[in-house]
Order: sequence, then structure tokens, then C-alpha cells
Amino acid sequence: MSAPRLTLHDPRQQRLVRLLNPSSIAVVGGEEAAEVIRQCRNIGYRGQLWPVNPRRSHIEGIATFGSVDELPGAPDASFVAVSRELTVRVVEALARRGAAGAVCYASGFAEVGGEGIGLQEQLVAAAGDMALLGPNCYGSINYLDGCALWPDHFGGGRVERGVAIITQSGNIALNLTLQAHHLPLAYMVTVGNKAVSDIHDVLAALLADPRVTAIGLHLEGLGDVPAFSRIALQALALGVPLVVLKTGSSTLGAQLTASHTRSLAGSDVLYSSLFDRLGLARVGDLAEFLETLKLLHACGPLAGKQVGSLSCSGGDASLVADMGQVHGLQFPSLPAPVGAALAQVLGPLVPLNNPLDYQTYIWGDTAALEACFAAMMQAPTDITLIVLDFPRTTEGPLPGWDEVVEGFVAAHARHPRPAILVSSLPELMPPHIARRLLAAGIAPLQGIRECVLAIAAAAVIGRRRGQHARIQAVAAPVALQDGVARMLDEPTAKAALAAYGLRVPASQVVPDADSAVRAAEQIGYPVVLKAVSAQLAHKTEQGAVKLNLRDAAAVRAAVAALQPAFDCFLVEQMQGEVLAELIVGVSRDPQFGLSLTLGAGGILVELLADTVTLLLPASREDIAAALRGLRCFALLDGYRGKPRADIAAVVDAVLAIAAYAQAHAAALMELDVNPLLVTPAGALAVDALIRLQEPETGARA
Repeated sequence: MSAPRLTLHDPRQQRLVRLLNPSSIAVVGGEEAAEVIRQCRNIGYRGQLWPVNPRRSHIEGIATFGSVDELPGAPDASFVAVSRELTVRVVEALARRGAAGAVCYASGFAEVGGEGIGLQEQLVAAAGDMALLGPNCYGSINYLDGCALWPDHFGGGRVERGVAIITQSGNIALNLTLQAHHLPLAYMVTVGNKAVSDIHDVLAALLADPRVTAIGLHLEGLGDVPAFSRIALQALALGVPLVVLKTGSSTLGAQLTASHTRSLAGSDVLYSSLFDRLGLARVGDLAEFLETLKLLHACGPLAGKQVGSLSCSGGDASLVADMGQVHGLQFPSLPAPVGAALAQVLGPLVPLNNPLDYQTYIWGDTAALEACFAAMMQAPTDITLIVLDFPRTTEGPLPGWDEVVEGFVAAHARHPRPAILVSSLPELMPPHIARRLLAAGIAPLQGIRECVLAIAAAAVIGRRRGQHARIQAVAAPVALQDGVARMLDEPTAKAALAAYGLRVPASQVVPDADSAVRAAEQIGYPVVLKAVSAQLAHKTEQGAVKLNLRDAAAVRAAVAALQPAFDCFLVEQMQGEVLAELIVGVSRDPQFGLSLTLGAGGILVELLADTVTLLLPASREDIAAALRGLRCFALLDGYRGKPRADIAAVVDAVLAIAAYAQAHAAALMELDVNPLLVTPAGALAVDALIRLQEPETGARA
């Protein structure tokens, strides 16, 4: 069943559709241009081929044109394989002719820095309103209609529907075309430097084709995060699943600034947050990438992680159970009617469990196998899988194995729900079996590990698909205003946050021991005494916090200990029973804008590394889900008989912090509330750090 089609309104994206499925192609250059002609012929291209080369009369038997100006018309697509300097002039000529788009093969542009950056800027200007893939780009292959803007051999064959892949690496794209994972490829598109047509443009063009069942993205980075988020949400709404393999992950954050949050929310964390928000499944390697796309092609996103597992081996059943549970899959017990149906066909010697080892009593009996598999498919699960490895033979009959395949296919026809036949090792899935299963709407997966990860990924997409109506696209980042960085002292920072609804303890700022004692008596013992300074980021590490002061003598002693280094102090109410300490921080990134980090707080925040990062704005539902995903959530949920926290109050506190951050987006550099104390009565901030970029006049934000 084809996915709905996206209607394109952007003229350049409309031209990109023509580039990917052209009726006429100009190839400019020498040997690479000749190879494009050969590959177009190999894949069955039926349009016009116009070679351009002033020094050759013919290329691959076709008469050449001396220049772009001599072409008989404006080509839908052009493959430009000349030097980088000449590439700019050729693209400019194509734009004058009204060409729809071009692939720029040459390297030596912005990716090399220096003068390459200026040359790429010239290329962008020369392209005008054209669509353009590259430069430093291998091109594209359209397996649906038969077009290869591709200067090399490649694998795969024509299909009627399939998966599209977008990659920034030409070599990875080439390797993926050669895959033996039996994944039906609809398009392979490389984008290189993304000088004109970016990832989101190609994504939109592919979503316009209803024959595309799923889209895989190999990313090194995104150029326009808000634009990408908008088109990714359209894919989610259309039900076209996206799978991403993000490479080039950096260490967490730049190890600078005074806040904990900046070291917890580095760029790769922000990418993961973006993908989770938009319902993209992030995978870790190429095998997982291909297997996940194959599952989504055959079955689409999954409603959940409930699995019914079949095998004729206890060893296979145990492998599926062990790996599945590690990755969050559930194997529910079999309902009584399902158990009864299985017992009738399997007999009394087979234990009825899930995963089910149906053993070999019915091996070779197609009718009995079908009845067994059909019974399991009626269990209340989200997907049914069967493990089966095949002998490495030719495409001839496989007695015993063929009956399992036929029984599983027939059972699926009776109960057409998501289904997988998986080989425990990748090489034990014959091509003709994979084709048979795909034709029946069953995913032929290769490798139990990859299968388990693919199911988990498909469930992630399915969960977000059900929430797509309330998911917001990422807003364009607010530029940081010009000015001078200034850190607020703790009382000022907490007062600023309290104005947005964040609870803070009763406190007073005092200059000396006598006033500190008076403040303590007004607030009520026990109290906390802290040094106050805009240059003091982490008071605990510097001994600038004195806790649990129970009388005037203790307060005077604490002031005396701090006075040699400080001349201003904060006297604050000491909190009683504490269920947990959290960190809530906000940092900014030039691509992603503001992001919110939640996690286990206090002095062990980096050591525990129990955090999650959300891009702002974040909804109440996403904040609550993030809290529940923390390991430390157990402390909020009545751990060892302690009271349960008021989760709504914790979410309110986080929303108040986020509201302050968004209101000060043009000035905020970083913000930490650490710790946010969660008590039986709610949540309140006992420390806060805010760093702002303020105008040079010194006026406060």
C-alpha cells in the first residue's frame, strides 16, 4: 500500500523532483559523463541524453554538444563532472538555459576550507533558482523509473515501490547499493556539501512520491534544523517512517563555562533529542540501518513492543528472549484461547511459552505449521516473528524449510498483521526466500540482534506517530544579542526565576554575623548560610555553603569561616525531608536554539550522568515523560516506602524555568538550577546560576 503523497509548494523542491526523475539529462565532462550514460542505459533510462564536451565529437555513441548553450532544450537534470572552477561556469550557463537541476561531482569546495569556501559561494550564486545536489557529490539513482545520475557501477535493480536513502557520503551510498540485505531500494540520493539543496529539500521531494515506503538518512550534520523539523513532522503525519544513522558524534559539549548543563547537552545529545521529538528512529550501524528500513518497508511503524516469537529451537527462543528484553521488547504470556489452539496442534509434549519453541514434531507438515503460526498470530501482540535459518543452496526446493515458509505465509494471509521471518545469521537468508516473503508483506530480517533493534525502532516511530498532532516543530534559534557576559549571583538568579513561578526557599541577604543571626531567627532554625558572589559558580566545591545551622552560635561561626573571602551572605531556610535532587538546566546552541536538560542533580550530576535533554519549547507531556525515563525517577515514585513526589509540581517547576529561558532567549547564555529539591510538598530551587549577555550599558535583562 502506497503512502500518501506530499504536495510541494517550494519551486526549488519541485525542480528537485524533475532532477530525480528527468525526461532529459545533460552530461558535462569526460569519462565520468560517459559512465553516467552507461549507467543510465544499464538501468533502462528512456529519456534524452545530451553529452556536452567541446573536445569530443561523440561520447558512448552519442554526438556531443560543444557547450550548454548549444543544447536543444533546458534539461531536467544535468551531471556536471568538470573541474571545480569550470563547474561554476557550467552551472551558471545551465541556470541561464532554465535547467531544472544539476549534480555537481567536483570536490574542492567548502569542505576543504580556504578559497574553496568562496568558490562554493560563487556556485550557489550561479545556480540561481535551480535545484542542485553537491558539490562533492556522487549523484542519485532512481530505481523506480530508471535513471542513474551516477558515475560508477552500483547494485540493486528496478522496483515498483521501496525505500529511499539520503546520504552525505558518496562511498557509503555506493556500498549501500551493493547490500545483500534484500532491501528494495527506490532512490539513492547523495547530497555532498548541501550547498543549495539541503537534506530537508531532498526529503520533501521523496515524500512527494507515494511509492516511497520509508526513508533512511545518513547524516553528518544538518544545515537548517527548523526546516528539517518541519518536513520530518510532515513525514510523521503522512506515515512515512524515517530512520537516521548519525555519524561524527562529538564528546558531550564544550568543556567550558561555569554550568553543568553545557557539559551534559553537547551537539550529539541535541541531535538525539531532535530525532526523538520528531519520531525518527536512530540506529547505530549500517546493518541495523538496513534491517530497520526493511522492517518498516514491509510492516510500517509498530504500535508497541509486544512480540510473539516462534522457533523450532530452544536456543533460538532463548536468544530472542535475552536480546529482546535488553532492548525493551515484551513477550506477553499466551492467552488461554491461543494456548488451547497451540496445544491442539502441537500436542502435550511441547511447553507453551512465549517465546515458543514449537519443536519439530510438525516439521514438514504445512497444514499443521500454518495452524501453529496462525494461533500465535492471534495473540495480543504488535508483531509476530519466527526464527528460521536456511541451508546455503541454490534456489531449488528445500524440503522441510519450504513448508515452514509456506505455513507462515498462509497464516499471515489469514491474519495480516506485522510479521517477520528472521535468520539468526545474516548470510542464512537466501535471496529467493527474501523475495517470497516481501511479496507476501512479511519482513525477511537477517540477524537476531538487528531484528530486535529494528522492532524497538519501529515501535519508537509508532509511538510518536500517535502523538504527531501535538508535536511542535523546532523554532528558529533566537540570535544572542550583542553585549557583555554577566553572571547573576544566586539571590538575583532565584528571584528572577521566582517571578516566573518557580518556588524558592525563604531567605535574606545579609552583610555580617549580627544581621545573619537576626535573619535566621526570622526565618526559623535550622538554616543554611551561603557566600554570595557573581563570580562563585559552584559553592559546595569551594566550601562556601554551611548547612543545618541550628542556633545563633552556629550561624556566627559559619559567617566567621567565610568572611575572609566574602562580604555578602545568604541566609536561607533549611529544607526537611528530600526525596530527590534534580538538575534543570538550559543551554543554547547556534543550530538548535535553547535546550532543557533534566536529570539527577546535586554534587554528583556529572558522575551519575542520568540526564535527558529536550529542545525548547517542550510540552508538559514531554517533560513528564522525560522525568519518568530517568533512572532516578524511582526516588520520586515511592522508593523503599518513602512518599511519592507530586510529579505535577515538579513539571510545573521545570515549566517555570523553561518559561524564563524562552522569555530571555536573546540574552540567556546558560542557566542551571542545581539542585531542584523534590520534597513531599513539591519542588523548589535551592541554588541557581544564570549567565546573560547584557548590553554594554549594564542594564539588566
